[in-house]
Amino acid sequence: MNANRKTGPGQAVLALIVLTAALRLALAAAMGLGIDESYMIAAGRTWQWGYFDHPPLAWWLSHGMAQLAGSEAAFVVRLPFIALFAVSTWLMYRLGAALSGARTGAWAALALNLSPVFGITSGGWVLPDGPLDCALLAAAVCLVHALERGLWRWWLAAGAAAGCALSSKYSAALTLAGALVFLVTTPSHRHWLLRPQPYVALLLALALFAPVLLWNAGHGWVSFAFQGGRAGGERFNPAGPLTVLGGEALFVLPWIWLPLMLAWGRALRDGPRHWRGWLLAWLGALPVVLFAVVGLWSRHVLFHWAAPGYLMLFPLLGRALEGWHARWPRLLWRGAAGTAALLVLALGIAASDLRWNWLPLHDPAKDPALQALDWDGLPTALAARGLLDRPGIAIAAAGWQDAGKLGYAMGAARTVLCLSADAREFGVTGNAALADGGAALIVSTKPVTQAGLAAQGFTFMQWDSLPPLAVPLAGGRSLTLQLAEARGLRLMH
Repeated sequence: MNANRKTGPGQAVLALIVLTAALRLALAAAMGLGIDESYMIAAGRTWQWGYFDHPPLAWWLSHGMAQLAGSEAAFVVRLPFIALFAVSTWLMYRLGAALSGARTGAWAALALNLSPVFGITSGGWVLPDGPLDCALLAAAVCLVHALERGLWRWWLAAGAAAGCALSSKYSAALTLAGALVFLVTTPSHRHWLLRPQPYVALLLALALFAPVLLWNAGHGWVSFAFQGGRAGGERFNPAGPLTVLGGEALFVLPWIWLPLMLAWGRALRDGPRHWRGWLLAWLGALPVVLFAVVGLWSRHVLFHWAAPGYLMLFPLLGRALEGWHARWPRLLWRGAAGTAALLVLALGIAASDLRWNWLPLHDPAKDPALQALDWDGLPTALAARGLLDRPGIAIAAAGWQDAGKLGYAMGAARTVLCLSADAREFGVTGNAALADGGAALIVSTKPVTQAGLAAQGFTFMQWDSLPPLAVPLAGGRSLTLQLAEARGLRLMH
C-alpha cells in the first residue's frame, strides 16, 4: 500500500481494520439474519460438541454471544464474527509480510477486504467461514515462523490453530494436507518429517478436534455422511469444473480472481526454492483443485467451498500488487478505489431497500430481500389469530430453511419442529419432541399438503388447512405464510 514517512504499512492496515469494522457494524445493524444465519441461531441454542452440518466453533460463538448479551439480535450475534475478521485482516498482513515484506502484507490485507466472499460473508455473517479463515491464517503464520526458527512454541501454536480450524469446518483438513505436501516436496524442509515437532503439532490439532469426532461417533457419523454426500455423483459433466471456477471467480470478484490465479501460477513455477511462496501455493491448492474436479460429476458444488484455498493465495497476490504498484500506481489505486466504491454502493442499495423497500419488483413473492428480513411480526400475528394458546400443539415448519426463520422469530422459549427428511440440526435435537399422536401448527412459505409431508415420513390422521397469515416485515413489506393444523401424527419408522 502507499505509505509516506508518517504512515507505514502497519498503520495503514490498522486504519483499514477500523474503517471496515465500522462498515460491517453498520451493515450488521441494518440487515436481518439470512437463512443460514437464522438456522444457526435457532438450531444452535444448545451446547454440543458437534452439530449436524459443521463442527461447533461458529455455533458456540453465536450462542455464547447471545447468552452473554441476553439478546439474539442480528447485530449482537454477528459481533464475534466481525471481531474475528478484524483479526484475520491483521493475520493476512503478517502472513504477507513474512512472504516478502510489510507492503506485500498490506496489499494482501486490502485485497482480502475487497473480495466479497471474504470481506462481506466471512467478514461479518454468522457462518463457520469466519472462524475457519481466522484459524487457518493463524496456523499459516505460526507454521512459517516454525519453519524459520524451529522453536517448539511456534509448532505448538500452529497445531492449536489447526485444531481450531478443524473445529470450525471440516474442509480445513484440505489446507492442512497441503502443508504435508509442502514438507514432502521441499528439500530444504523435508528434514522436519524426521523430527517430532510436526507430529506433536498434529496430535495437538487432533486432540482439540477429538470431541467433534466423539460426538459424531455417538450420532451415527451424521456430519460426515451429510458433507460427503453433498459431493455425490450424478452424471459426467465435462464443463462442470469451468462452471465451478467461474462461480468462484464471481464470489472473489473476477478482477481479483484472475491476478490471484496468475500469482499462484508464478509461485508454482518458482517451485520449492522459494519456499514461502511454495508453502502458500500448496496450502491453497487442494481446496481450489478438488472442488473444481468434483464439478465433473456433481452439480451441487457451492462456490464458497473453495474459499479457504483462495484465502491462502492472497499473500501471493499482495506480492504481485506491490510489484505492479511500482509500475502502474494510478491504475492500481483507481482499481482499488473503484472496487471499494462498487461494494459500498451495492451494500448501500441493499441495506436501504431492506429498510424502505424502494426497489420495484413485479413479483414481491420472489423478492430476494425476504431472505435478509427477520419474521419479527410473526409471534404477534399468530397470537392475534389465537394460534399460540392451543393446548398440546407444537409449531412446525416443512423445511429447515423455514424452520430456521420460524425458530429465530419465535425465540428460545418455544421449540420449533421441522417436518422434513432433510431437517439438518433440527432432526438431531429440535425434533426430540416428536411423538406418535402429536399435533402441530404448520407454518410454511410454500403450500404444504398431507401428501407432501407423507413423502417426507410424516403422516397425520386429521388435517385442517387454515387461512393464510400476513406477517408484517421491515420496510413495509409483508410475507404471506401458509398455515395448517394437523393432529394424530404417525411417524413412519
